[in-house]
Amino acid sequence: MRYFILFCFCVLASCARDQAEQATAADVDVLLEASAPLEQSPSEPKTYFIAAANPYAVDAGAAILERGGSAVDAAIAVQAVLGLVEPQSSGFGGGAFMLHYDPRSDVLESYDGREVAPATATPDRFLTADGEPMNFYDAVVGGLSVGVPGVVKMLERAHIDHGHLPWPDLLSPAAKLSEEGFHVSPRLHDLLARIPRLQQLPAAAAYFYGEDGLPRPVGFLLKNPEYAHTLRILSEQGTAAFYEGEIAEAIVSAVNGGPNPGGMTLADLANYRPIKREPVCSTYREYEICSMAPPSSGGVTLLQILKLLEPFDMAAAGEGSAEALHLLFEASRLAYADRNQYLADQDKAAEDGGLSQEELIGGLLNPPYLADRAKLIDASVAAAQVLPGDPSVYSFDLEARPGAWSGLAADASPEPPSTSHFVIVDGEGRVVSMTTTVEFAFGSHLMAGGMILNNQLTDFSFLPERDGAPIANAVAPGKRPRSSMSPVIVFDKEGSVWAALGSPGGPAIIGYVVKTLIALIDWDLPLQAAIDVPHAVYPRGEPLLEEGGYDSQILAALRVRGHAVNERGLTSGLHGFKRNEGGSYDGGADPRREGEWRVGHVDPQ
Repeated sequence: MRYFILFCFCVLASCARDQAEQATAADVDVLLEASAPLEQSPSEPKTYFIAAANPYAVDAGAAILERGGSAVDAAIAVQAVLGLVEPQSSGFGGGAFMLHYDPRSDVLESYDGREVAPATATPDRFLTADGEPMNFYDAVVGGLSVGVPGVVKMLERAHIDHGHLPWPDLLSPAAKLSEEGFHVSPRLHDLLARIPRLQQLPAAAAYFYGEDGLPRPVGFLLKNPEYAHTLRILSEQGTAAFYEGEIAEAIVSAVNGGPNPGGMTLADLANYRPIKREPVCSTYREYEICSMAPPSSGGVTLLQILKLLEPFDMAAAGEGSAEALHLLFEASRLAYADRNQYLADQDKAAEDGGLSQEELIGGLLNPPYLADRAKLIDASVAAAQVLPGDPSVYSFDLEARPGAWSGLAADASPEPPSTSHFVIVDGEGRVVSMTTTVEFAFGSHLMAGGMILNNQLTDFSFLPERDGAPIANAVAPGKRPRSSMSPVIVFDKEGSVWAALGSPGGPAIIGYVVKTLIALIDWDLPLQAAIDVPHAVYPRGEPLLEEGGYDSQILAALRVRGHAVNERGLTSGLHGFKRNEGGSYDGGADPRREGEWRVGHVDPQ
């Protein structure tokens, strides 16, 4: 059994391993120098894999891998470029979650680069003067929604642990592209035309739109000298320059100088720390599936859905059948009910006397608890009502604290879809599965240093309580908002990496990843075919089918079972790979966006 740096929750028992390692101030001040060269075996060809949401990013990551760079090295280059060419989805002004696996040490680690609320944040941050939740878009635009960006320090932490090439080399592709320009893609152009308030922010308007007020056309050569300057500073001074000095001052000025000032300070930036957390893992059929722990709800919720489905024969039900979709909907309803009730930044909850991370995950993934929850699924008809469960009544290997699971109310966060996901395997077989985001399309619409700043704080519940009961995901100073990001690495029964994938999509991320895993495992589809399977998700209290994906007979059969199904455009961005029996990569990139995947070879020089 491989050794995980964080908790590994097995099928038969919740088994807490070593405690989560947190990045210290000394760690983040380490000079970003190249680590010892990787061992090369001249007799064995070194093959890499990369899949990301934009060809420019794939090019940048592939160039790093071909030089013998590590998966983390390539991830830094990919993220730097995505922030330039896909600014609507992610960038250095946002946050991310990363899974990293090293086959030589057989160690799986997860890195939490989620944003945090500034010290001035209070539970009523998104309430109007009348005590009502703000209109979502009013809350998004401006400084009120901006959390302290975390992805840069998270990448630094991972580079300290697993980097090979020097930090400046990893930023060079994005810096060059910023100066020379990139061609605006159809997706970027389309979103610029659909986000009207972006033009109301001077920096964004000047960069993304022409003097005629029209969005930059497809193919326009767009240059970003401010971002190039930011990257030069980071290359010369390291990531400390992002959280102190010129870049930090630009971020604070943007957050507090525009609409809805956010109250962020230089101290908020200087105090940010990424966290190495224990991945959350369980089995589905004969595979072990690992993802992120809270503050992401993705790992726990997707594992709950899979464990709830395990008693049912999804293979016999068949791909795209009404039976399979019905079971998927019912399992999703149960898991999302628990998610909305319990999952949030558990570090803060524990500080306030609530459940610890270990207690929360161990309870929600407790096998007897999930077995009884699965019995609530009727294979022929939808349940009239689905409520969160109560894991406290089950016996598991954690100290029971009466009342710790009670007294919470359901969440009230809007959670719009956005984000980006990429997967990388370097020549040594090390794997990165990373989901990264600025939250809504173009985040807060604010820019600083050529970067879009996130609106991640709107992932908090807009209501701090319901009927006097507190909400776990309420705003609090220094707290990380709940996420749905679900980077996944899958291991086969021999303990080898079998697949890695993930997706953007807000709360539907969980459903997108679950559908793809079922298609891989139960329906034995190639990865691209599994990605292409039309979506069926239940993220916000209603069953959604991908528009045009299912015929009228399937829709009618689901309605007979009690599902008020709606068809929507569900634009996931799934990327990943599955390993074939011979060791080759079966790659996949979501046709619903602009990504691609590539297999190449490391330069032996």
